[in-house]
Amino acid sequence: MQIGRRLPLVIERNYIWILIGILALLYAPLILHWYDGWLNKSISLEHEYFSHGLIGLPFAAYIAWSDTRKRWHRLSDRPHPLGALLLFIGGVFYLTGLPDFVNLSFPLVLAGTCLWLKGLPGLKVEAFPLLLVLLATPTEVPYLIAPYTLPLQSFIAGFAGFILSHLGINVTVEGIYLFVNQRIVEVAPHCAGLKMLLTSLYVALMLLYWTGALASRSKTILFLGSTVVLSVFGNIIRNTLLTFFHGTSQEQIFHWLHEGWGGDLYSACMLGLLIPLLTGIEWLVDYFDDGSSAEMS
Repeated sequence: MQIGRRLPLVIERNYIWILIGILALLYAPLILHWYDGWLNKSISLEHEYFSHGLIGLPFAAYIAWSDTRKRWHRLSDRPHPLGALLLFIGGVFYLTGLPDFVNLSFPLVLAGTCLWLKGLPGLKVEAFPLLLVLLATPTEVPYLIAPYTLPLQSFIAGFAGFILSHLGINVTVEGIYLFVNQRIVEVAPHCAGLKMLLTSLYVALMLLYWTGALASRSKTILFLGSTVVLSVFGNIIRNTLLTFFHGTSQEQIFHWLHEGWGGDLYSACMLGLLIPLLTGIEWLVDYFDDGSSAEMS
């Protein structure tokens, strides 16, 4: 009888660890599959767009454990019916065995667990790490929006052609195609920088949270907007270089930048520029805010 009475008490005191254990059993193989695909590029092209999850998922776990855990424990237990619904939908998605549904079940189950245990306040406390998990979950969203990137592809091709022509290169631009020395380079949807744009915005969100700038609407909007501009401009430069190398038969450098680790190095440098960009924006916003406060006084 004493064992029977103690068991519910043990479960009540350690329910968080029990939940973590259950989630680990269910989703550790899935997350390992994601990581293997991102690291070895053995996952589908659309799912590679979510490779920012390599750093995003550990960062989300760090936030949930280090930053929000105390606030979570201070909340009273008040289950919300929507939590049960999300858990049911997530469970159904998981049991289908369909890759995209199984993937989506992960953020659904996490959000449902927060709602079921702590209600809307619990969901609010864990909103940012849940957002990072959702944005790192591989889906077919890049495939769905790819047909609408044609204007961006044409813009990048035209701008790259403009740069090359002013550098004395004989280049012809036709839509999304560039011709140099009768050699063609296509600015395909994957080459339009959509992956880099999504990654840049994801890392920008992480930096905004890390620095505390996320609390400022003006800093957040200005930084995210500047991130889009930087990402597009960086991709224009990359496509310009690719066109030049391919058009001048420098195939080794072309493949290094296009498919080799040179492309990863270029992307890492572009992401690194986000740090001084945010620093500059913070200084600029604070400067004008201080100036406005001085005038008001």
